Amino acid sequence: MTSIPREGRRNDAEPVIRVVLADDHPVVRAGLAALLTSLPGIEVVGVASTGREAIREVVTTRPDVAVLDLQMPDLDGFAATRELGRTAPSVAVLVLTMFEDDDSVFAAMRAGARGYLVKGAEQEEIARAIRAVAAGEAIFGPGVARRVLAFFSTPPPTTDPFPELTTREREILNLLAAGLSNTAIGDRLSLASKTVANNVSTIFTKLNVADRATAIIQARNAGLGNP
Repeated sequence: MTSIPREGRRNDAEPVIRVVLADDHPVVRAGLAALLTSLPGIEVVGVASTGREAIREVVTTRPDVAVLDLQMPDLDGFAATRELGRTAPSVAVLVLTMFEDDDSVFAAMRAGARGYLVKGAEQEEIARAIRAVAAGEAIFGPGVARRVLAFFSTPPPTTDPFPELTTREREILNLLAAGLSNTAIGDRLSLASKTVANNVSTIFTKLNVADRATAIIQARNAGLGNP
């Protein structure tokens, strides 16, 4: 664990973005530290090799951004991100890792990371990501961004309540839950009262209920009851 002294500002108008870097591989850590130090307007104020060291560095130096790997000893990047959300909520977390599977991406986002890059990203991309999360934006590498967009553009799976019922039986149960009588249901659906009564009896059998009141309760609990 090494602390690097602060160098100040680029100029009076533009403050330097202060960064803590955490990665468990010494060669990778040293290379990233050298890379970030070479970027204009970015100052590495601390480095760490474990998740707990990263938290201590952040709490001690109060940087603008913490760049974290996900796979680290004693406390992984997910847990470290969550802990930083509690102990240093003003510090933006940028994940820089080799993992780009959906589980890792969304777990990191749920933990509180504002950005997610895959190792191998270009220098300009890393610099842009650090500046973006420091400014309060969310940013993802190209491959990760495609995954996130695909996730949100895919409609969530919908399941119909009471799949054992036919479409007509579900319509009748919905109106039943809305408080309509058999006669009113028949008028609404242009069905004979006897047909409605037969359907209601079938619905009771399929739902394994003994009476109208129990069927209505089940239907309303499932979100039905809109006339």
